[in-house]
Amino acid sequence: MRLILASASPRRCELLGQIGASPDAVDPADLDETPLKGELPAAYAARVAAEKGALVAARHPGALILSGDTVVAAGRRILPKTESEAEARQCLQLLSGRRHRVLSAITLIDAEGKARHRLSTNIVIFKRLDRTEIEAYLASQEWHGKAGGYAIQGRAAGLIRAIQGSHSAIMGLPLYETRALLKAAGYPLD
Repeated sequence: MRLILASASPRRCELLGQIGASPDAVDPADLDETPLKGELPAAYAARVAAEKGALVAARHPGALILSGDTVVAAGRRILPKTESEAEARQCLQLLSGRRHRVLSAITLIDAEGKARHRLSTNIVIFKRLDRTEIEAYLASQEWHGKAGGYAIQGRAAGLIRAIQGSHSAIMGLPLYETRALLKAAGYPLD
């Protein structure tokens, strides 16, 4: 049974290893991840994970396809995967002293093409960040390409007062849900 990870994220590969899964191939889906007009964060995460899975499944018939998407949301607002320091600064200023949601959606498409979906909803609470903390974090460059402009597995961990939910989901792959889907599909886990 071949497992294809439809993601370019090295974190997702590492996280899969924690549950004894090792993808036979990594084949990132290249698709437009622009939110639809009026699309809410949970629906967006689920749609993007499903679309990534379907795109990669077409290239690997008969394989298990695992795809995912992680979204940082402040209220109904979907925060970007930050590509500039200015964008990351705006995200950190917005999240400072506030709670926000991290939604991690996964899709597993089995060998027959049946798709199963799960969504993990988590709460992250940042401490109130002063200017020097924001500037120091920006200097680390960890924010680059990260949803909401931070990586919980890095230096941002020291800026987070509390989380409610799954640490692995906040990193990008909800392991409890992933393990359950893989076992249900008959994938052998170590």
